[in-house]
Amino acid sequence: MCTKPSLPAALLTIILALAWLPRPALAQDTKHFPARASEVDTLTIHAAADIAAMQPLIEGFQERHPNWAVTYVEYVTNDLVLAATRACETGQILGDVLLSSAVDHLVKLANDGCARALRSDAARALPHWANWRDEVFGFTFEPAVIAYNYDAVPPEDVPRTRVELAELLRSKEDVYRGRIGTYDPRRSGIGYLLTIWDARQTSAYGRLIESFGRARAVVHCCTSELLDELERGRLLIGYNLLGSYAYARIKAGARLRLVLPRDYTVVLSRGAMIPAVARRPALASAFVEFILSPEGQRISRERAFFFSIDGASPVEVDGPSSIISAGLFRPITIGPSLLAVYDEARRTRFLAEWTRSVVTVPPRD
Repeated sequence: MCTKPSLPAALLTIILALAWLPRPALAQDTKHFPARASEVDTLTIHAAADIAAMQPLIEGFQERHPNWAVTYVEYVTNDLVLAATRACETGQILGDVLLSSAVDHLVKLANDGCARALRSDAARALPHWANWRDEVFGFTFEPAVIAYNYDAVPPEDVPRTRVELAELLRSKEDVYRGRIGTYDPRRSGIGYLLTIWDARQTSAYGRLIESFGRARAVVHCCTSELLDELERGRLLIGYNLLGSYAYARIKAGARLRLVLPRDYTVVLSRGAMIPAVARRPALASAFVEFILSPEGQRISRERAFFFSIDGASPVEVDGPSSIISAGLFRPITIGPSLLAVYDEARRTRFLAEWTRSVVTVPPRD
């Protein structure tokens, strides 16, 4: 939780700009999946996606290709794009496939000539918002949800729209002060993407972030950290969490419930890209085709990310059976509009405003 004193606007802008200067990019974790038969080759994936979520898809791929091993290197989103950008600029190899929830990063890389095209039936079958130039592909359907600890949040407090959430934090500030959590868009690529999408989608955005500031919202880089705090009861409500990861916790026994916002539901499609200088482009193409195929999508829906590209949600989720049919669907379209999101000057101004509203809260009247 952040309760720093207010900073002058110019100084705050400088600090945020310095935060985006290049720094060493460090992988969080690496896991090797040995070949199931005599090893012929190794596919290397560099990704901003939890290993636990991707493991069923990797194992399904290896059932089809038992002679291929897979090495999976996990990053946070911002570190992955730094590493990939440097590799592209210097002509170095960084894996065979890149996966990221911050699809704006992949679009920027592809726009800079860092991607290899893949033309296949599976790619052509994708909806228009999930395929850009046959270079960046959306392979999941992940709504941003409101999660809450149902042992601590009474039914009458459960918010189902952003206006209801802002009003709850205003009317019961003493109850929820320091107990509402969301992404820190300064440290999280997906957090930044979801936050700026909110700012575009709703006139209630200003009211919402002001209520976060007044309630001393707790901010983290990652869904996993927010879910940990919700499970422990340190947080009561989490906003804009990836529904796939949150639902996986529920399946594992967490006493949480999920709400699909009824004003609109932002949906992220996690992106896949083959680098222009991939060491094993044939293996990379086979993997991307697999995760886009009907078999890969079935595994994703049943064992990995749990929501379906046709808009269907697990029955336990509080919301319509299909957000597409209900008219709530707001996809983050993979395409050139995301290049504006990546503009550093706009990013710095946006984050300065967000920080003043949520982190450096002015004294109460």
